[in-house]
Amino acid sequence: MERALELAALGPVPDPNPRVGCVLIDERGRVVGQGHHHGAGTPHAEIEALRSLARPASGLTAVVTLEPCNHTGRTGPCSQALIEAGISRVVIGQDDPNPQAAGGGVALEEAGIQVVRGVLRDRAAALNQDWDFAVRHGRPKVVWKYAATLDGRSAAADGTSRWITSSLARAQVHRERARCGALVIGTGTALADDPRLTVRGIDIPHQPLRVVVGHRELPSSMQVFSDEAPTLQLREHDPAAVLAELDRRGIRRVWLEGGPTLAGAFWRAGLIDEVVAHLAPKLLGSGAPALGDAGVSTIGEAHRLVIDEVSMLGPDLCVRAHPDPGTRPDPGTRLDPGTRLDPQCGAQGRGSHE
Repeated sequence: MERALELAALGPVPDPNPRVGCVLIDERGRVVGQGHHHGAGTPHAEIEALRSLARPASGLTAVVTLEPCNHTGRTGPCSQALIEAGISRVVIGQDDPNPQAAGGGVALEEAGIQVVRGVLRDRAAALNQDWDFAVRHGRPKVVWKYAATLDGRSAAADGTSRWITSSLARAQVHRERARCGALVIGTGTALADDPRLTVRGIDIPHQPLRVVVGHRELPSSMQVFSDEAPTLQLREHDPAAVLAELDRRGIRRVWLEGGPTLAGAFWRAGLIDEVVAHLAPKLLGSGAPALGDAGVSTIGEAHRLVIDEVSMLGPDLCVRAHPDPGTRPDPGTRLDPGTRLDPQCGAQGRGSHE
C-alpha cells in the first residue's frame, strides 16, 4: 500500500477524478505490476497495472488506494476488469464515497475474491480531500483567500491597493492557485484591478479556469480574457448556482478571490469551506473592508472560525481557518433574493489581484 500511495501521488492536481495507485503482487509478495491514474479520460490505475504485467494475472493480489469503481463512465468498471483478469485478492485503502461508482468491493466479494479494506485508510483519503469533499457535498470546496492590513482593509480610501502584502505572500498565492480547478472573482474586481488571474512561476500542465461572476459587460481587451487560460463569465448572482455550474464542469476546488461583496454573498449562503488570510503589518484606518455584508447584524450572529494554522510569510501573517460548524449557515437550500450578490459584485479593488 505504501508503494500504491506513492504511485497515486503522481496523478494530476487538480483533476475531476481522484488520484489512485495500484500495485499487483504475486504469491511471494513480489511486485509484478503497477500503475496509477493519469487524469480524467485515461485508464484507471487498476487497468494500467494489469496492462503492465508480463504474466497472467490469475492468482495475484491487487493493492489499490481507492475501492475499484463499479460503474461505466469514460472507462469500464475496474471491479469487473479485476474479476475477469483472475485476481484472487484485493486490498483497499479507502472505500469509494461516490454512490455512482461505489460497490466495487461487494462485486469482488460476490465473485469469490477476498477483499481487505481500510489499509492506510487515512493516508489514502488524504490524497483526495477536495475530490472527496465535492463527491460528498455535490459541489466544489470553496477556499476564500484575501489580503488585508491588520485593521482589515483591502484597499486605501483612494482605492489604491497594490501591494498590501509582500512578494513572498503573493508567491504563496500562486502555489495555492495551482491546486485549484477554478479561480473566481466578480465583475467589479475584474473592472477595478484588471487581473490576469493565472498561475505564474510554477510549472503546471494547464491553467485553472478563470471565472468572472456578475451581469456587467466586460471589455474583451481585459487581461482575464487573454489566451493564457480559459475564462468563463457566469451572468449569475446566486453563489449556489455558480458552484452548481462549476461542479457540472468537474471542478473540485474553487479559489475565491473576489472583492468584499462577492465574499459576503458566499458567507451568507454558507458556501465557504476554508479561509486563507494574508495579513500585512500595516494600518489604513479607512478604505474598502476585506469582507462586505455577510448577513451579521449582532455579535451573536458572527461567523466563527476554527484556526488551523498560523505562519509567517516574510513580514506577513498567514492564517488558515475553517468555519465553526456550529455557527455556519445551512447551504442546503437555494439562496433567496436576500442572499444574492450585489449587482456591483465586489467593485472595490483588492490588494492581492494580479
